[in-house]
Amino acid sequence: MKTIVKWVENMQMLGESASGHSVIMDGPEDLGGENLGIRPMEMLLLGLGGCTTIDVVSTLKKMREKVSDCRAEISAERAENHPKIFNKIHIHFVLEGSNLDAKKVAKAISLSADKYCSASIMLGKSAKITHDFSV
Repeated sequence: MKTIVKWVENMQMLGESASGHSVIMDGPEDLGGENLGIRPMEMLLLGLGGCTTIDVVSTLKKMREKVSDCRAEISAERAENHPKIFNKIHIHFVLEGSNLDAKKVAKAISLSADKYCSASIMLGKSAKITHDFSV
């Protein structure tokens, strides 16, 4: 996989993915940014959310659960000192569907966290990641 991040101006950057998609990132105003794009550390959390949500939905579909909606609400805390890594991340899944089995939902989340979601497993090396859900 190969991506490119190109500096545009000030603290604005254009990220180009290997799959041909682009995203604008920008730094905070106190660092010279103009708040014209998502912050790079926010991108990490979005990547985590996307990765784990794909896992949970695909696993539940394989379990023949009828999922109609799924979202991952992510909250995170960062260290106070540089490099200001994420040290706590909590993912709250909100699922909707027809007669969803809570045990299967818990299993799908566990499989994502412990086996399938490379973003979660990688970030889990430095942050305590917790999960819960509501149906």
